[in-house]
Amino acid sequence: MAFSAEQEALVVESWAVLKKDAAAHGMKFFTKIFEIAPSAKRLFSFLRDSNVPLEQNPKLKTHAFSVFAMTCECAVQLRKAGKVTVRESSIKHLGVKHFQYGVVDEHFDVAKYALLETIKEGIPEMWSADMKNAWGEAFDQLASAIKAEMKPASA
Repeated sequence: MAFSAEQEALVVESWAVLKKDAAAHGMKFFTKIFEIAPSAKRLFSFLRDSNVPLEQNPKLKTHAFSVFAMTCECAVQLRKAGKVTVRESSIKHLGVKHFQYGVVDEHFDVAKYALLETIKEGIPEMWSADMKNAWGEAFDQLASAIKAEMKPASA
């Protein structure tokens, strides 16, 4: 399914508001993931042996901001580029890392739900079925691109 001009406009408009507090939204996104799937914490080496509460963990804060911003920015440029692109890494690198950490399809389902809930709660006055569909499609295309690269690193 192509990403329409209307979907792009909804994502761009909502991201303009969300990015003003992307760090907080990123933490809410990961908090939701861990509420839904507590076992997901073990996928993060910096959380396994940490006694620091999640909301105070500096590495999680950095990671959460980075992932939330990358997901949103990827969605914003999806139609313009005609494919999924990311700025600070590559899809191949993300795929290899997700493979190495043991990420499976169900993890992407949890992340999508958590992302949509985070956006819905972050901008309730803008939320609509069309916006949910736009963000859902953007996430699905990003997840599909990452999954396609989920294999061991080439030697």
